[in-house]
Amino acid sequence: MTKIMRKIIEIDEELCNGCGNCITDCAESALEIIDGKAKLVAEKYCDGLGACMGDCPTGALKLIERECDDFDEEAVEQLLATNRNKETFKSLQQQPMECGCGGSHIQTFAPEPQSPATPCQSANMPTAMASGGASALTHWPVQIRLVPPSAPFLQGADLLIAADCAPLAYPSFHADFLKDKVVMMGCPKFDDQQSYVDKFAEIFATADIKSVTTVIMEVPCCGSMRNIIAQAMKKAGKTIPLTEKIITTRGTLVDS
Repeated sequence: MTKIMRKIIEIDEELCNGCGNCITDCAESALEIIDGKAKLVAEKYCDGLGACMGDCPTGALKLIERECDDFDEEAVEQLLATNRNKETFKSLQQQPMECGCGGSHIQTFAPEPQSPATPCQSANMPTAMASGGASALTHWPVQIRLVPPSAPFLQGADLLIAADCAPLAYPSFHADFLKDKVVMMGCPKFDDQQSYVDKFAEIFATADIKSVTTVIMEVPCCGSMRNIIAQAMKKAGKTIPLTEKIITTRGTLVDS
């Protein structure tokens, strides 16, 4: 490839702390976290506009002008298509997500086994705990804002979309709703609803979701989750089987 004089990103590895913010901001996927540092995958993928610099907390990124490969838009499209492939989703498991903290790394794991209770133990347990109270969670993170559409656990999933308050209000949330499902949680009142629409639309368009179950509270603000999911399916051009469950503030299930 012919070299030309143009602007391109440069990364100071001494300053880079591997937070991953630049990865999120680079629409061309020209950057990766390798050995804990941001790296330029290839010169041809960098458009030289510097969008990745905005959220760098250490100032490790800067634009310089030097002789390098020209920006190749077609190569970028091929790269993005490859990154959407199911086989490449696995490679994302250890990359930091948007917040850059270790607790948001993608993880998948088996649900905890149920511990059988004796008859005497069961008699003294609340109904919700009689089965042993083991967690049915199979992945991390769970917050809508932190789960990337490319997360491997979303592929072919039965998706559970829960309002933040629902698991606190409903004692048997794990046993009745979460078992065998992938969960994403959030608050449609306090979070950005349009970002929810955009994220779910991308998930519905690419992840082959089998079904969607929403668990929301009876309070009015939770009702906007219906509109979010409807808009996301419309934007994605998908019709996915949808079930809604409504919980009262006293923790009972509203008859459908």
